[in-house]
Amino acid sequence: MSASRMVNLDYAASTPLRPEAIDALRAYDASRIAGANPNSLHSLGREAAAALERARRDVARSLGTTVRPQEVVFTSGGTEANVLALMGIAEAVRTHEPNRTRIVTSAIEHDSILDNLPALRRMGFTVDVVKPGAHGRIEPDDLERLLGDDVALVSIMFANNETGALQPIRALAQAAHARGARFHTDAIQGYLHVPIDVDALGVDALSLAGHKVGAPVSVGALYLRRATPFTPQARGGGQEAGRRPGTQDVRSALALAAVARLLAPNAEADWAHLRELSGALYERLTTSSRIHATLGLPVPAERLGGIVSVYVDGFESEDLILRLDQRGFCVSAGSACSSSSAEASHVLTAMGLPGEAANGSLRISFDDRVDPDDLTAFADVLLDIVEGDRP
Repeated sequence: MSASRMVNLDYAASTPLRPEAIDALRAYDASRIAGANPNSLHSLGREAAAALERARRDVARSLGTTVRPQEVVFTSGGTEANVLALMGIAEAVRTHEPNRTRIVTSAIEHDSILDNLPALRRMGFTVDVVKPGAHGRIEPDDLERLLGDDVALVSIMFANNETGALQPIRALAQAAHARGARFHTDAIQGYLHVPIDVDALGVDALSLAGHKVGAPVSVGALYLRRATPFTPQARGGGQEAGRRPGTQDVRSALALAAVARLLAPNAEADWAHLRELSGALYERLTTSSRIHATLGLPVPAERLGGIVSVYVDGFESEDLILRLDQRGFCVSAGSACSSSSAEASHVLTAMGLPGEAANGSLRISFDDRVDPDDLTAFADVLLDIVEGDRP
């Protein structure tokens, strides 16, 4: 491979803009509503508001045929959507039912959930954490053991951002609802990569982010099922039906909508294709006795197709990442949001992997735009590094 060509296999961290998103951004910039505030009463403001509502409708449709546009709250990204759901629903439920002072989440959540648990405790909530099994899944029976009539909110991610493991969200939501709790899922890693229907899942709230699917980094959304209790976490305007103040980014919302229109109809087929590609990559890499699938073998079918998660005996992640980078491949050890940490992945340790194994983990991630030949070349290089370093 040419030293000047780099293959980005870190799409779980962020993705390049799709042509459809770029076209939407350019069309907005060339339009008469460019820069117009969608909350203004003049003609351009009304036109901008209409464009924003069309984008809201398209995002709503990508979440199921019965979702109303009013149930979609545009945000600045996935982290904000997660924080709004976690804090806003918990606070509102407790206001209506003062006895509900407990939150349940999982040990494999993204930092945008876990790092806000101390704030919930300062607000007077008790937080319980359910651990995954060896395959990275949160089992409904384990969740049920932590539930009670004092739980306000359960928040468990749709698909793990490090391992790709899909969670049994429908069963988990049913367990929460049986005890009167509300249920939120962080679907940031799975949105548009796997078919999602919020009615079929039975969730009260769902977070998504544009930059995981080829839309701008500056846009995300929170689905809030109608009648779900919610307390705004900031004030300063009546935008987004009073749920999230601040002038909306119409430009980025239109780009997200363009990507939603493109990908949602093909999500099932793309998922199957990527599972085939990732399955072949798992099979090739694990021909080395030093490379292991973090989800175990055979790799479960309940996973994202575009994430391959392995650990390598006798290596540290940082060393592998730098060696691969020198040979033209960009991968990560896990979540990019905590890539500067020297600690082992909290996800892999929660799954029961010893620290030494977790410290040698790699996440290879891609989407429907991947060139299969690049995956083959990557496998050749990683195997050469690993096998060439034997004593």
